[in-house]
Amino acid sequence: MTSPDETMAQRLAELCKALAHPARIEILNRLLMEDRCICGDLVAALPLAQSTVSQHLKVLKESGLVQGEVEGPKTCYCVDKAVLGEWKALVDGMGGRKG
Repeated sequence: MTSPDETMAQRLAELCKALAHPARIEILNRLLMEDRCICGDLVAALPLAQSTVSQHLKVLKESGLVQGEVEGPKTCYCVDKAVLGEWKALVDGMGGRKG
């Protein structure tokens, strides 16, 4: 059985892994600035191919940091601020620190 500390460590590691690439940090920043946007907008703003941006969005979505909502033929992406808050709380809790 996994202890709560081990579960929190695993979750923190998952979120940190999702944030472990500069392009994903930039995507997250852009989504926070824009509130929400489609993949094409991100491609236009970043020096990356559409397929690369899509792959990074997939990693961010799998972690829960980003949500995608289908709007007609396109998917609109936004940051899940609750999950971002979870990441911040987990980082703040490292070493026994409290918020």
